[in-house]
Amino acid sequence: GPRSGSQSMTMAAADKVVKNGMTYSKLGDSDLMVSRCCLGTMTWGNQNTPEEGCAQLDMAFDEFGVNFIDTAEMYPVPPSEQKQGDTDRVIAKWLPKRKREDIILATKVAGYSKATYYPGRNGEKSRLTPEEIVGSVEASLQRLGTDYIDILQIHWPARYVPLFGENMYKRSREAEWDAVPIQEQLSAFKQLRDDGKVRHFGLSNETPFGVMEFSRLAEQHGLPKIVSVQNVYSLLNRIDFDAGLNEVCSPINCNVGLLAYSALGGGALSGKYGSGAGSPEWRMNKFKGFFARYLNPSCREAVDKYAKVAKDLGYTPAELALAWCNTRDYVTSTIIGATTLPQLRENIGAFSKEIPKDADDEIEAIYRQYTDPTKVPAPTFR
Repeated sequence: GPRSGSQSMTMAAADKVVKNGMTYSKLGDSDLMVSRCCLGTMTWGNQNTPEEGCAQLDMAFDEFGVNFIDTAEMYPVPPSEQKQGDTDRVIAKWLPKRKREDIILATKVAGYSKATYYPGRNGEKSRLTPEEIVGSVEASLQRLGTDYIDILQIHWPARYVPLFGENMYKRSREAEWDAVPIQEQLSAFKQLRDDGKVRHFGLSNETPFGVMEFSRLAEQHGLPKIVSVQNVYSLLNRIDFDAGLNEVCSPINCNVGLLAYSALGGGALSGKYGSGAGSPEWRMNKFKGFFARYLNPSCREAVDKYAKVAKDLGYTPAELALAWCNTRDYVTSTIIGATTLPQLRENIGAFSKEIPKDADDEIEAIYRQYTDPTKVPAPTFR
């Protein structure tokens, strides 16, 4: 397990620390001080080679002071049985070159799924029983070549919730899921913590109800409390967090840190999907339908307006989108993903940029006009 007195432990005295230009924040109720920028990994092993993944890790850690990596058992994307776990195998090549206690490693156990190839599921669908969660973690530890995980997240819930572009909760669908009770999932967390295999726990793609229920049951039964929720959050996708989860996650309530993902709207906020067709290598062109909701006409108009604010500040559209996310006081860390080193440098560089008050006001005015345009149904793009 982790040695106390390690870098991440000693920094925990304050809620915010700045070192060599990178800011580190305390994650929820944990003792972890995570860099405001978290390196996402889901392209490694598919769009990126293992060598490219290792080069990204070197740049993020050595040049910018990132100390936080986010992976998942189902990566790389799009998920497939052939490549499942290949992202972890890239990280495993790089980890031995480092002091393990200087790295905050987060991974995820896949949620409810009809896919039968996830580790620890005995060739059946994924339901997140305690045995499945423990089996998944043991397989992840083996692939990653480490003896503990800093944060284990449930990738998406074991129960019915509207996911990945669906906007409405439909009660008629509840019965389709034979959902494992939340308390049972928490009991697996306790076993993993007691065994020294996982230090902290989080959720992902969760709702206010889910975050509250995990928090309440943990408190009631003396089980591990969740410290983070990894949800979509960007200029194009704010309302779910702003309207409900923000209150739940506040330090005066459940004290759960937001790890924002898709801060560039799957790449849309970089402006590169503007009007031209672009490169066939770009993710939206490569995986048709994967992020189609970011390409509807309202999204494109909003992206153009945000790009103008960026230009007036002398920022690229991607820098503005990431700097905006990073400067929200309720975002603990923003997960970025890049396929090239220049792109990675631009993205991490955005974390030292400010958003002046007048630009912030302009962004709010655009948002009032284009509130979550990803939710506008655009049948032609589905």
